[in-house]
Amino acid sequence: MSADLLSVDFEVFGKVQGVFFRKYTQSEAKKLGLVGWVRNTAAGTVQGRIQGPGDQVRQMQEWLKTTGSPQSRIVQAQFTNEQKIQALDFTDFQVVRT
Repeated sequence: MSADLLSVDFEVFGKVQGVFFRKYTQSEAKKLGLVGWVRNTAAGTVQGRIQGPGDQVRQMQEWLKTTGSPQSRIVQAQFTNEQKIQALDFTDFQVVRT
């Protein structure tokens, strides 16, 4: 089990807006004990940041790549700016309205 805290940014491409993707992302992140945020972009993608224990971050990345919300169709998930962190920057996982 990895005790290291990780922070990673994500962007998900495909049919991910208007399908409750952000709500399901928030729910899954909270279930895994992760913090961060998620928002829709003007380009039709969903992006955000997840932070927490490495093992749970990996599970969330897999969920973002393969599962998503029931009506979503994920084409691709990109992950950037992965880094080990000393402390979490957030206290919970928020859906950000843009």
